[in-house]
Amino acid sequence: MLTRLMLLVLTCMFLGSCSSTTSGLSIPTTAPNGALEQIPATVFKPDGPGSFPAVVIMHDCSGLGPTSSGAPSRWARVLVRWGYVVLLPDSFTTRRHAGGVCSDPSPSRAEVSPARRVRDAYAALAYLRTLSYVDGQRVGLMGGSHGGTTTLAAMAASPSDVELFARDRQMGFVAAMALYPGCTIRLGSGLTGAAGVYKPMAPVRILIGEQDDWTPAAPCRKLTEAAEEAGYPVTIKVYPGVHHAFDSDKPVRYVATRVNANAPGGRGATTGGDSQAWADSMREVGAFFGQYLMHSRSP
Repeated sequence: MLTRLMLLVLTCMFLGSCSSTTSGLSIPTTAPNGALEQIPATVFKPDGPGSFPAVVIMHDCSGLGPTSSGAPSRWARVLVRWGYVVLLPDSFTTRRHAGGVCSDPSPSRAEVSPARRVRDAYAALAYLRTLSYVDGQRVGLMGGSHGGTTTLAAMAASPSDVELFARDRQMGFVAAMALYPGCTIRLGSGLTGAAGVYKPMAPVRILIGEQDDWTPAAPCRKLTEAAEEAGYPVTIKVYPGVHHAFDSDKPVRYVATRVNANAPGGRGATTGGDSQAWADSMREVGAFFGQYLMHSRSP
């Protein structure tokens, strides 16, 4: 599978562009009260008729506007070179948070919480399944930070068949990659058992930095260990000496205004890229999605 990915990358390098981008899309999702909403989205597509596997990327707290971290688009370019269609929904712009919520402590940030964004993830999945060039049975989910927490929440098993998205979860994403997610918050009603066990509907892998002071690694280790012990497919890799947002192309820096429930006083966090962790995370993502998405699923 990795050989196939490398061949796709080399082909693109020698032949030029291997993808197209469609922006300005609007996909339907729902508000907590059930009302229909429309949110912006961008599709990145490899050249050719398909059918391709696909990945939904949930952006981080910086959103997709001018102040975006740039990490979601960076990952989209990597994935499309490997032969995946990528859908990048914008959960913030139409909800009055185009500039992100990284440093915004206002109560309105709850309107774009990870729990609410689960609806956007499944709306993105539904939209991908309408595209003729996408294999709707081979769709993965991915996100970093705020989007990583959204990813964990979206993959959690429904406690009952009557809960919203219960069927979507069962027939949903094949696998999910959560980068430096928040593992200390409750991921939503019924998403953990009595013993606090995280129960995903499909394999989940977590990548996180040991020095992360925004979404610490220790709770994610604990979440993973409890899930694995209970027999659920959750794995983790912790990068020694690495901070939050290791997949960024920006230098490490501390910003005192960032909203951080894990910091004294609730403010301040460190982010910045790490070239070795970035290179390894590409290998991890390539291998993980290659294992679960590069072959057709049984009906």
